[in-house]
Amino acid sequence: MRFRLLGPLTIDSTGGPVVLRRRRERCLLAVLLLHNHAPVPVERLVYLLWDGEPVPTARQLLHSHVSRVRGALKDPAVTLSSTGTSYQIDVDDDVIDARRFGAMVTAARAVTDPAARGALLRDALALWRGDALDDTVSAWLRPRLVGDLDELRLVATEEWLDCEITVGRHAEALPELTRLTAAHPTREGLLGLSMRALHAAGRSIEALAAYRRHQQRLAQEFGLDPGPDLQRLHLAVLRGQPPTATPATAQASPTPLVPTPLVPAQLPAALRGFTGRDAELARLDALLAQAGRQTVICTVAGTAGVGKTTLVVHWAHQVAARFPDGQLYVNLRGFDRTAPPTDPAEAVRGFLDALDVPPQRVPAGFDAQVALFRSRLAGRRMLVVLDNARDSDQVRPLLPGAGGSLVLVTSRNELSGLHTAEGAEPLPLDLLTTADARRLLAARLGAARVAAEPAAVEEIVAACAGLPLALAIVAARAAHAPLEEVAVSLRNAGRQLDAFTGAERGTDARAVLSWSYAALSPAAARLFRLLGLHPGPDFTADCLPASTGPAVEELLGELTRAHLLTEPAPGRYTCHDLLRAYAGEQAVAVDSPADRRAAQQRMLDHYLHTAYAGTRLLSPHRETLDLDPPPQPADAQQALAWFTAERPVLLAAVDQAERLGFDAHAWQLAWCLATFLDRQGLWRDWLHTSEAGLAAAERLGDRRGAAHLHRLLAHACLKVNRIDDASSHAARALELYEEVGDHVLQAQGHMNLGEIAARRGHTVEGLRHVSQARDLFRAAGGRNGEANALNAMGWLHAQLGDHREAVTACRQALALHQELDNRQGEAETWDTIGYAHHHLGELAEAAACFERAVALFRLTGDRDFEADSLHHLGDTRLAAGDPEAARDTWRRSLEIFEDLDHPDATTVRAKLL
Repeated sequence: MRFRLLGPLTIDSTGGPVVLRRRRERCLLAVLLLHNHAPVPVERLVYLLWDGEPVPTARQLLHSHVSRVRGALKDPAVTLSSTGTSYQIDVDDDVIDARRFGAMVTAARAVTDPAARGALLRDALALWRGDALDDTVSAWLRPRLVGDLDELRLVATEEWLDCEITVGRHAEALPELTRLTAAHPTREGLLGLSMRALHAAGRSIEALAAYRRHQQRLAQEFGLDPGPDLQRLHLAVLRGQPPTATPATAQASPTPLVPTPLVPAQLPAALRGFTGRDAELARLDALLAQAGRQTVICTVAGTAGVGKTTLVVHWAHQVAARFPDGQLYVNLRGFDRTAPPTDPAEAVRGFLDALDVPPQRVPAGFDAQVALFRSRLAGRRMLVVLDNARDSDQVRPLLPGAGGSLVLVTSRNELSGLHTAEGAEPLPLDLLTTADARRLLAARLGAARVAAEPAAVEEIVAACAGLPLALAIVAARAAHAPLEEVAVSLRNAGRQLDAFTGAERGTDARAVLSWSYAALSPAAARLFRLLGLHPGPDFTADCLPASTGPAVEELLGELTRAHLLTEPAPGRYTCHDLLRAYAGEQAVAVDSPADRRAAQQRMLDHYLHTAYAGTRLLSPHRETLDLDPPPQPADAQQALAWFTAERPVLLAAVDQAERLGFDAHAWQLAWCLATFLDRQGLWRDWLHTSEAGLAAAERLGDRRGAAHLHRLLAHACLKVNRIDDASSHAARALELYEEVGDHVLQAQGHMNLGEIAARRGHTVEGLRHVSQARDLFRAAGGRNGEANALNAMGWLHAQLGDHREAVTACRQALALHQELDNRQGEAETWDTIGYAHHHLGELAEAAACFERAVALFRLTGDRDFEADSLHHLGDTRLAAGDPEAARDTWRRSLEIFEDLDHPDATTVRAKLL
């Protein structure tokens, strides 16, 4: 009996075709065959067969469908079995065309000769007779059931066409490429193949036109540029060079065309002395065997402190080598009482960063970012750990699409939605057995010591009730005290543990926590309470107030040794969310409201003043805030490093400040974060903090602050292509600046509106706003702003093609900047003048301008702009007919861009290939 799924479902047997007339019976068989040798839960089957909306009698109907399918498959080589909660089919993989297709593609990829590889891929693709299961799956079901197959078919087709072009059959490949690129207009791999075939066929103009259409579509719809591979191919076509090498030939090259991408390894450190959980580890091992054939999802659920993360991270480290494409990890903070759950958008953006996606290649929309994340994981074998999830909706956007990866999700909730809709395997984690609790204590304290005091150990185990968190805290105390003393202390504590809050049931940890807390020195206890007021999720000693007793580092060491804190990275501390909640409770119980608020204000002051100092270094020409002189970081690079490390804390601090009524801190922190979030491409964070800051400023009635935040929101909305929102915010900012009567800030508002108009393609309107800004700056005596406006006018004239007028405006700006000794502004203006001369064909003048800009940027220490001007200078030298000088200049630019990890490094690198 043979099963064909790559088209209408057909079943061939020695006695002739077997027909299943009911669609749900065909669908049932298809699901089981696609999961061959693996159990499929009944809940998932009814969910899929009834298109996500099973009827009340779906289970009973399912049993009838199974009975009829089993009766139709009268072949001893086919087994359809039931476990009571799931169904499973077992047949030889070779009789299922979908399985055979995957095996043939894998075998083809192992062949290095492109002609032979192409022939094998062609044979594999010949198995397809149309759309997979096109008489069986609904539009709703298709992406859920055969999305992986459809993607593999498309990828295999691309690989086959690549082979065809490589061996010179570009004319034969073009008709199929034309059809596919029309069906998948945003798939850059297909466009690249089409450009290569056209170029090889002598139709380079058509290849360039196709690239230009794609470039315009990306810019208009997503605000993006084509990817680096396509840019390199475009440059090769422009230069009349041979088409870019195929992946196979690139692998054989001694020097790779692009740097080897970093393999993410984000797992936290595993716990030393892990013990127990043998059954759960065996279950995870069994799931590992399935991950090569399909994406496997496992949810590890249990009460707080039961060791979910410890188990998952321990096992993940044991099997990390089985995932050569890397390991991704994110703490979703689903039950953190001091900070909101991690937004899936933030987690997806973090994964894209870990996958080495340049910021300028990250789409603005969340759905597009999710699609890009899944595309990056397609065909890879990765381990993804989603820790501390709140619910299924938080997890779904983070799940891979195509098969091959293993996803581990930990949560206090069961996440039954993932089991039903995504086929996730549940792995409930209960309290430790008495035997495993003893083993844990033996691992922490030594087997001989545990064996020597069996009665005390039994009492400790009973008091901790199998909760690993409680056992770990007690073990830390018992390391320096007799076990009998520990047992007596627990006995005298009365109730062992209070119930966890919320809907979860389990053992109560408060008695153990209070006992450990009571053992602290007074100074350490005070510091512990203070940490319950911190915005989270982690912190450094710098944010803590100076201690009047022992040094803060000594107190942190005491808390760490007591397992009330952990130090996951040198100098950065965090704690379990139950511990944080308990610390906050103790702060409420012990410290007065005034003391607590003062402590929170001191921490917010630290982050605000340091962020203010940092943003002044990153962007010294921004307007200033009315803040006390802040402590100064050493340089812009240290400021950038600080923002990068503290970003989660700073985002939480904005939310905490708004929640607790520290409205001035909220809007000023949002203002301070703007430059960093902008340059890192973290548009959603920028929008969130700016919106929170705006609400805070409006509650205060601070019109100047509200105006600043409206202006920031205008910039942020531009980044995500929300032009109408940007226009509204910019207009409101200008209104408020007019109300406060600040002509300089009004001019800034017109500069914003000018930029927005230019983005709309209304360059003349943009020029009008910028001209008005110049007049306002001039009337208010803001000569630096006037110079900046003149430079902007020059740039807009250049965009209108009036390069002579651009030079005239910029020469006025240049004179002002030189008079004011503003070397940064002078350098930026030289760069604009160089741009105008370049487009006038006055290449010698352009080169001289760019050289002046480079020299000045080097003096001001602005390496970003220095590299940018070097990039422009290289373009001018190439246009002047000196390719060697151009390459030398681009190398200098690339060296700086790579040192800064700047996204423009990709563009410059492509020009050097």
